Amino acid sequence: MKNTKFLKRLCLVAALALALSALTACGSQSSSKSSGSKTESAPKTEGEAFEFDGKVPEDGPTVKFTMSDGGTFTVVCAPEYAPETVENFLSLVKSGFYDGLTFHRVIDAFVAQGGDPDGNGTGGSDKTIKGEFYSNGFEQNTLPHLRGSVAMARSQAPDSASSQFYICYDDLPNLDGNYAVFGQVTEGMEVIDGFLDVPRDSQGMPQTPIVIEKAEVISE
Repeated sequence: MKNTKFLKRLCLVAALALALSALTACGSQSSSKSSGSKTESAPKTEGEAFEFDGKVPEDGPTVKFTMSDGGTFTVVCAPEYAPETVENFLSLVKSGFYDGLTFHRVIDAFVAQGGDPDGNGTGGSDKTIKGEFYSNGFEQNTLPHLRGSVAMARSQAPDSASSQFYICYDDLPNLDGNYAVFGQVTEGMEVIDGFLDVPRDSQGMPQTPIVIEKAEVISE
């Protein structure tokens, strides 16, 4: 009988310890998100049934990126679909924020991601913006993820986008409605394709930095 009571007490202590451990882990994760140290990436789930049939206009605000190796590409933005996202992006470009930063994540058949001042997927500017995408209650943005689409990276928090953005290598309909697409590469996609030739680690981090020499608004 004594052994039975002892075993019951031991099981209770173990259960309490496990519960406290889980609470501590959840608290640490929340602190990580609030401090901005959560790696920004894309969700894997599909958006709800919705028509993502928007199209980036040819005459939208245009940004030119010049890479450190001399390659260039241009991004046309679509403020009519994601106004706050475009405003934030253009403001960062005009301030010189992206100059000298890198594309820190390059994954075949997926995306090239850059715009992180920390260079590892955990950083951003001093501002976060509303997630202008369908699953966050923003139905105005009907832009799909196509090859060359440009969208904002974020953590699991829907309103955590800051400065990191990604460019799609392929059509990625499974991301539609979960990220704010705000532009399209209209020239120089071959430069972005060239990022894939750089040796990378298992996480897609280039072993030789892929550096943005300058980003500039060339038309509004």
